Amino acid sequence: MAHTESAKKNYRKMLKRRARNVAATSRMKSAMKKVLTAVEAGDLAGAQKALPDAMKAIDKAAKAAVIHDNTASNKKSRLSRSLNRLQAAKK
Repeated sequence: MAHTESAKKNYRKMLKRRARNVAATSRMKSAMKKVLTAVEAGDLAGAQKALPDAMKAIDKAAKAAVIHDNTASNKKSRLSRSLNRLQAAKK
């Protein structure tokens, strides 16, 4: 356990930041899962509706430095690719 006042304060700050990071990660993963489950189910309309929410959650996580910018780009690209594959299969 921390002994000095500054160490105690840093510990409190760390807990707040961790809670914020966990919440952002959870929001991002949930939004991504909605898109991926819709794609796997073949629900094109549902996937198209859920994609902007997922993109927004990913961008917010990257902006808050919860994930790296390149990781955000990779995740967005993979989601878009999966949706594009579904669209191609429906044609």
